[in-house]
Amino acid sequence: MTDPHDSVKLPEIFPQEIYSRRLTRVQQHLRDRGLGGVIIGSGPELAYLTGSWTSSHERLTALIVPPSGNARLLAPATDATALSAVGEMPGIELVTWRDGENPYALAERACGSGTVAVGTSLTADHVLRLQETCGEVVLATDVLAAAFMVKGKEEIEQLEFAASAIDRVHAAVPELLQPGRNEREIAAELDALILREHSRTDFIIVGSGPNGADPHHDFSDRVLAEGDPVVVDLGGTVGAGYHSDCTRTYVVGGGTTVDSADSEFGRAYDTLRRAQADAMATARPGMTAGELDSVARDRINEAGYGTYFTHRLGHGIGLALHEEPFIIARNETVLEPGMVFSIEPGIYIPGKWGMRIEDIVVLEEDGARPLKTCAK
Repeated sequence: MTDPHDSVKLPEIFPQEIYSRRLTRVQQHLRDRGLGGVIIGSGPELAYLTGSWTSSHERLTALIVPPSGNARLLAPATDATALSAVGEMPGIELVTWRDGENPYALAERACGSGTVAVGTSLTADHVLRLQETCGEVVLATDVLAAAFMVKGKEEIEQLEFAASAIDRVHAAVPELLQPGRNEREIAAELDALILREHSRTDFIIVGSGPNGADPHHDFSDRVLAEGDPVVVDLGGTVGAGYHSDCTRTYVVGGGTTVDSADSEFGRAYDTLRRAQADAMATARPGMTAGELDSVARDRINEAGYGTYFTHRLGHGIGLALHEEPFIIARNETVLEPGMVFSIEPGIYIPGKWGMRIEDIVVLEEDGARPLKTCAK
């Protein structure tokens, strides 16, 4: 496995002009929707607009963005040093508050007039208190998704790096899946491998045999046997906070291939590969997310496994592991060049086995380009 330090080091924060452009884009979306502003808490949304991942836990940290003019970052005084660089960014004023002060009163003065949108990272406690001081609030999903869904060149570079990193981890998986070993042991080794290639491990799924039929199983003490199917879904964080996410289905003693094409598992796996290939070949700017979901779902339905495909086809990925666009039935979001999302059909038969293949793609003018290269 390649040492990540031998590769080009990714920036952990972008130049200020990138954040300024993003802020301007959000303000344009506010004006387009006639909103009085948006309030964003700690998390991916704040990182997107400022580069900061600072978390103040129960204390209120909020970026208050008006339709025009300077934004204000309201933060506890305990985080003033950590956020000093944000306060020096053009278009953002840092306003700190001390324990004992009422931060919601400060927010009221910054909110302006009109309906205010609130980001999804704010807790219900903060939202209800902001509603008392700022008046009517609505979810900012549309405003923020419109700004975040289409990735910039700098973001795609980070996501490509993340994809290569998780590819290298998956390349080591087959030799770890040995009869007699349990899922927990394998997960511990995978954690170490992910950390060699990423700054943080986000999640590890090792679902062998019937455990693979639970799409969100993590790992257990179940011991692997020869011929067991194993769903391995891995993800980590790189650079400025961008995520990797890749799933492969292995067979203990058989890598990622299925020798018996006549077996039920083999037939289902062939269906799964074809469904994913169909979706990847069909994806084009101008189609809706729901239409893309139906491409893979129709193939799986026709093969008789539709009941066992229990989740959406995919999700956007970036500073959040799961974000818009969600590739799901009846989603009318129109796909655009620059969107980055997963294509991950799955088939799960309770008590027997499960399977999933997941790749991240970037949508370009002529179709979807996979960011993953590891074998399926």
